[in-house]
Amino acid sequence: MNRKRLAKILLSAAIAASGFWGLQSARIEAAPAVQILLDGYPLNASAEPTVIKGTTLVPFRSISEALGIPVTWNAQTRTITAVKQDANGEVRVVLTLNQKQATVNGAAVQLAEAPRSAGGNTLIPLSFFSQQFGAKVQWNQASQTVSITSPKEKMYTLGFYAIRAFSDAPKIASLDAVSFGWSRIDENGKFTRTGRDFNWPQAAGDVTSESLVTDASAAGTIPYLMVYSSDAKGELTKVIENAEFRKQAISDMLAAAAEHPFEGIMLDFEGLGLTTEKQSTRDAFTAFVKEVRTQTKAAGLKLGLALHPLNSSYQGYDYKALGELSDEIVIMAYNYGAKKQPDPTAKVDEAIRLALQETDKSKLILGLNLDNENENSMTTLIGLAKRYDLKGIALWRLGILSSAEWSSLGQTIELKS
Repeated sequence: MNRKRLAKILLSAAIAASGFWGLQSARIEAAPAVQILLDGYPLNASAEPTVIKGTTLVPFRSISEALGIPVTWNAQTRTITAVKQDANGEVRVVLTLNQKQATVNGAAVQLAEAPRSAGGNTLIPLSFFSQQFGAKVQWNQASQTVSITSPKEKMYTLGFYAIRAFSDAPKIASLDAVSFGWSRIDENGKFTRTGRDFNWPQAAGDVTSESLVTDASAAGTIPYLMVYSSDAKGELTKVIENAEFRKQAISDMLAAAAEHPFEGIMLDFEGLGLTTEKQSTRDAFTAFVKEVRTQTKAAGLKLGLALHPLNSSYQGYDYKALGELSDEIVIMAYNYGAKKQPDPTAKVDEAIRLALQETDKSKLILGLNLDNENENSMTTLIGLAKRYDLKGIALWRLGILSSAEWSSLGQTIELKS
């Protein structure tokens, strides 16, 4: 056989082989990956679910911890233990690798398939997980998707009451806290209780501003006086960078809070750090909040902050320092996209993760803009607050909360009353 003919044969073989392996690769890539959705949003699990003899097995630790259920592994006994605490008591589940019998609070329970190890992860039957921990689960064969709805749980809930919110006043007693948006810093850098949107309301029959506050307090709902302002005309920069303006604004805030039985002050200072030098603005605002904290603490008042998220255009907020000074921070993780449309969950997720790098989760509250969300999308966002074990959620705002959204809220979390 001459060299030319041999070269042609080898080239043909190489082409055929590459075509075969390319086909095999395409077949592998075409196989849909199994996905886990927790409250409608992907969960980055440590292992993929798998289906064995019609039984879907899921990574136990990843899902349990996302639902706030601690998991421990005992290498000696090859057992994994999960303990769930709720209003009904404790549920303790113990599973042993390669054994079809588990124990739930000491009682034996049979499994459809034995737990097994895969890459250092324990996979357990999805149906068992659902039954023991109160989660609702579904398997979609066509899309290869496991959908998990987290169980209803107690969560701190704050509502904003401002701008024609009177229709939802009866809901106040069901919330843990309410921020009454009846004051602001005006364009001149002065504290005021009059203005176009954020103003002290007139009486509605027997219902007055004072009765709303006292009734909230009597129901065990913390009443905050919210002070709103925007830096659209530089009014906030004027206040935080001028000692006399700061002193007067803080004095006026404290006087207004003392006039009615408020239990805290909520600062909703928006727009900082868009056009100003970022670090100097952060430092000035932090110094202002420190002054407010000193005086609210002396007066026995809580201090809350409503802040733009760290992935927004407004970079005038030092979450680390502000988290240490305040009792709670509402992450206003909304208005990323088109108005009246649900905010992109991935952006909200990013906002939470960035905040958690700076501030303890026990102080973080996820804000929901109900002008954008609906009863389905708000459930997904509340699911994120649960997944990261945040302090709670904040509803912007009462007055636009639909009956469907209120019903959805009650199915997702346990309200105070």
